Amino acid sequence: MAEAGPELSVVCKSCGSEVSPYVTECPYCGTRLRKRAPKLERVGDEVRVREDRRDRRRRRLAERRSRLAERREMTESLTARPVISILALAVPAVAVVVVRASNLTVVDLGSIVGPVGDEWWRYLAAPFVYDDLGYLFACGLAVAIFLPPVERRVGSIATLLLLLGCGALGMLAADGVGTSLGDGVVLASGGNGIALGALAAYAVLRDAEHRADPTADYDRMALAVAAIVLLLLPVVEDYASVWAGLVGGLVGAGCGLAAALGGRTA
Repeated sequence: MAEAGPELSVVCKSCGSEVSPYVTECPYCGTRLRKRAPKLERVGDEVRVREDRRDRRRRRLAERRSRLAERREMTESLTARPVISILALAVPAVAVVVVRASNLTVVDLGSIVGPVGDEWWRYLAAPFVYDDLGYLFACGLAVAIFLPPVERRVGSIATLLLLLGCGALGMLAADGVGTSLGDGVVLASGGNGIALGALAAYAVLRDAEHRADPTADYDRMALAVAAIVLLLLPVVEDYASVWAGLVGGLVGAGCGLAAALGGRTA
């Protein structure tokens, strides 16, 4: 397919006609358009006006701005997706598959059994390791419901810090309380602290929105039922620590309050 010739892109100020950008006078009314004809150069099979330094600088600046705009749109598109929420669900699921498909145990992956000692990494890993599918389902359902709205309001980085804070501080509390007040045999694993933290952060953020706009109501009864279910998990699951859940919920509520007071919500 043959390439089209140059378009008529210069408008005569006198008669309003569109004329070739390569002429110095309007062929219709004779008005002088420019002092001299532009210099031409051949690029492949195309003949176009040779750019001077100023035009070249403007073109490159426009191209750079266009690339920056595209990158900004791509970044906004990624941040609009609940990436951290997806990871919070995917990592425990992968850990369960690894345990079932290999000779590894939940203790090998990070579950806390007994005093942690110098194995501090267990505080970070234990909230994402489950030994029971029912436990994973309960916490995963809460995370899937409450964490994406929180992430859309505060952003992915703040949500990641929320997850790590609720999970790690909850496990730290479970280890500390179990070691000092219990018999020294600590069992702690799973994300009941993360789930309660996400629920608490969501509740605080929605309450702040409701105070600012009374029409932005939410179902408090559903939140209460979900909180009760998560708080009762230690009754039926040995690895679910009541202290991890309580501390995770408190951390989530504090983070939600800080975000609401700091104006981080959308």
